Amino acid sequence: MQKRAKEGACLAELVAMAIPICQQAEQACPRTGPGREPDIPDWQMAVFIMVAIAKRKKSKSAQYRCLTEHRELLAKWLDTERFPSRSTYFDRYRRAHCLLAVAIQLHGDKAVRYGWTDAEVVAVDKSLVAARGPVWHCQKGRNRQPRPGVDQQAAWGRNECHGWVYGYAFEVVVSCGKKGVLWPLLASSYKVNRSEHLSFREKISDLPKPTRYVLADRGYDADDHCEAIEWTADSKRTGRRFLCPTIERCNARRPRRQAWKESHKRKTRRAHREDRRTVQLVV
Repeated sequence: MQKRAKEGACLAELVAMAIPICQQAEQACPRTGPGREPDIPDWQMAVFIMVAIAKRKKSKSAQYRCLTEHRELLAKWLDTERFPSRSTYFDRYRRAHCLLAVAIQLHGDKAVRYGWTDAEVVAVDKSLVAARGPVWHCQKGRNRQPRPGVDQQAAWGRNECHGWVYGYAFEVVVSCGKKGVLWPLLASSYKVNRSEHLSFREKISDLPKPTRYVLADRGYDADDHCEAIEWTADSKRTGRRFLCPTIERCNARRPRRQAWKESHKRKTRRAHREDRRTVQLVV
């Protein structure tokens, strides 16, 4: 007779897997600055947040109520007697995204190392999430002050799929090779008005070593990305390819009115861009 999976057992296994990864993430990004260390370490707060999100609780209030209901089980799994108060959970929640981003990277490296996924081809994309409550247009006059219930930490952003959104954004680099499963390798969250050119630039150096092809939409078209992925500092090939649709610049097809002088660096970047466009047309 086949046994059915139990929710409690699956959650216990998930917590057991997350504990060492969150501990390594805390060691990779330790606290700095004055003041004593908190009574509840950061890795435990990261596990609390992960459990609440796994339970599909969206608001922080719903997450805290869910954690309070499973307080005895969490204390047993984490081997601790301390449980955060409501104010502590809300305050530490805003600082946990850095540790969780490092934990996702460590787990992705482990998946690639053990062969659970194929990181030869990776894809990056950004998605928008609307903030809860009313929006704030920040207009002059009577609407200069935010309305009650407005999330003042959010911002305005736009993409072709969702249009204008007042909220936040998250960016994920996933593996999409022929072997293995789709696996998140790198991730980050930030305000929705932050450009992909800045957020993805920070992740290029953390791409897995087996990566050979990086896929992205035209929102990531930037010469800096191409130079960092395909070329080294001494103008040598890295063996990687950045496959991204190029955006036609203004006056790109018109003849120049005057032959302006270009530096050697600018000529090299222009040649690399033309090479990338030619490769994409062949593919």
